[in-house]
Amino acid sequence: MDPAERAQAARARVPRIDPYGFERPEDFDYAAYEEFFSTYLVILTKRAIKWSKLLKGNGGVRKSVTVKRYVRKGIPLEHRARVWMAVSGAQARMDQSPGYYHRLLEGESSSSLDEAIRTDLNRTFPDNVMFRKTADPCLQKTLYNVLLAYGLHNPDVGYCQGMNFIAGYLILITKNEEESFWLLDALVGRILPDYYSPAMLGLKTDQEVLAELVRMKLPAVAALMDGHGVLWTLLVSRWFICLFVDILPVETVLRIWDCLFNEGSKIIFRVALTLIKQHQEFILEASSIPDICDKFKQITKGDFVTECHAFMQKIFSEPGSLSMTTITRLRKSCRAALQAQS
Repeated sequence: MDPAERAQAARARVPRIDPYGFERPEDFDYAAYEEFFSTYLVILTKRAIKWSKLLKGNGGVRKSVTVKRYVRKGIPLEHRARVWMAVSGAQARMDQSPGYYHRLLEGESSSSLDEAIRTDLNRTFPDNVMFRKTADPCLQKTLYNVLLAYGLHNPDVGYCQGMNFIAGYLILITKNEEESFWLLDALVGRILPDYYSPAMLGLKTDQEVLAELVRMKLPAVAALMDGHGVLWTLLVSRWFICLFVDILPVETVLRIWDCLFNEGSKIIFRVALTLIKQHQEFILEASSIPDICDKFKQITKGDFVTECHAFMQKIFSEPGSLSMTTITRLRKSCRAALQAQS
């Protein structure tokens, strides 16, 4: 069978809409995906058996060396919501505040918050059949509720662009409004410090932290950036603010989030450094700012990021050691430098 016939046959077998409701793009490589998924399915089946044993009985999931190892190898879709809720602390918060989410929705709303959220609803996943107005049920209403409740719960943040994509993914996985709300609270309130506050100081800080890490680990790339005067925010702000949603393939994003909920924000740096290191030679071919921007778009596509299992193994080996102590130290100095500028 020649490549064109193989592609045609794969297109006939692989559904045009993925398990999460997303339409596959026009240029989607069905043959490569089918080949990858046939081997990944074997891995998923093995993992599902192990997770089922681990989750047997009524005992909750507690952070441990075993759980960390299991999470890094991927959480099966059917257990994902439960494990995310447990390891992120969202389940404990929800249990401590029965009825709180519904009280937020029944309370006083804010017209400016309402308007900001409604503006973004139609822009959230236009390529996902479950978020279309014609869908039944349409997840736009669920998304609106989760974002509104969060804005009322955390008025210092309110609503910020980017949160709609994150809440949307949470809804697709949990299929539960209240759990999505508490997971959003875990991310915005604890795991990603100050990413979505009006000044976005945490987000800006972490982009500078990445710049410092690249300087330490990939000096040639840092020299290219400095030579062209490229601001890192131009290249990676969407990586950070959307937590790779709409940047990397869905399955890969979910594997990243498995680790993010369990290990915290250093995972984002591991992913960013791996993408840059893996494509270092390709990036170094760039000869202008538009060229650099284009290369950073291209490194988030292709087999390397689609093959999520191999990709996740890489993020824990490629960047080398990356302790929370180092990140905390860099955050402190980068934040101080940013505050001195403002």
